Amino acid sequence: MKKGKVVLVGTGFVGMSMAYSMLNRGGVNELVLIDIDKEKTKGEEMDLSHGLPYAPQKMVIRAGEYDECEDAQVVVITAGVAQKPGQTRLELAETNTRIIKEITQNIMNSGFNGVIIVASNPVDLMTYVVAKVSGLPKNQVFGSGTVLDTARLRYILSDNLQVSSKNIHAYIMGEHGDSSFVPWEHAYIGCKKIKDIMKDNKYEMNDLEKIHQDVVNAAYEIIEKKKATYYGIGVALSKLVKSVLDNENSIVTVSTYLKDGEYGQDDIYIGVPAIINSNGVRELLKLDLTEEEQSKLDNSCKIIKEMREKSIDKIIEE
Repeated sequence: MKKGKVVLVGTGFVGMSMAYSMLNRGGVNELVLIDIDKEKTKGEEMDLSHGLPYAPQKMVIRAGEYDECEDAQVVVITAGVAQKPGQTRLELAETNTRIIKEITQNIMNSGFNGVIIVASNPVDLMTYVVAKVSGLPKNQVFGSGTVLDTARLRYILSDNLQVSSKNIHAYIMGEHGDSSFVPWEHAYIGCKKIKDIMKDNKYEMNDLEKIHQDVVNAAYEIIEKKKATYYGIGVALSKLVKSVLDNENSIVTVSTYLKDGEYGQDDIYIGVPAIINSNGVRELLKLDLTEEEQSKLDNSCKIIKEMREKSIDKIIEE
């Protein structure tokens, strides 16, 4: 395994936003780009490489094939189709399951044994598909989960309270989608509970739910204005890759495998706070949820499991 070698599968807006972020951030020694569109991928290699004289460190960037995965430390999957007008979420999931299944088989045929980070949507389902098809230990596969939702939450709270977002410790959990939720009892500004701060500042407590709704609506608003979202998730993915490469033991809300009744669930990938290092998911953090929050998490899991039972599991086994 080559330390600092990253393979990106999918050179669309999200994948290339991540690549551009990594070029600026540094920490990656080698970046290999893979996509079905070979010409575009070669063009992306050239365009990124021309920025290297101004990058913080030396970095090899090239278009490649799946055999390059063999000695990679991390593979990031951003490939897949976007949801079309009138297409149901299940239809999108079925189409992307077939794509992600083939990609995963190609990755594993190389002899890969590193960490796979999944960002393809619906991300919790696609992470499950990669884990099942790859056969890798579950800790070596995780998804971007609610890292972007959590970043949006911290940004909006920061804007409302005029406190640096780096000092806001709050998480969005559950499915990356409309059924997500915030465990407000575990949300802090510095070391003070956000609920106490809201009381001190004479905020209405229902303002917290409005803030969560603003987070949920953010993606729809961006898509309405510019057709897609990619910079935020690109930077978030760059952070996840760095957490693995640098063995950071970072706490992030990734799509993590729950088993043996963790959070009352079993055999499912869902967004929860977890510690990420060079082995992937070192451990997940168990928060005490209120009855209402547990109900929301259960609902998130129910939505995902229903889609799996309808067709996703059958496609995996085809």
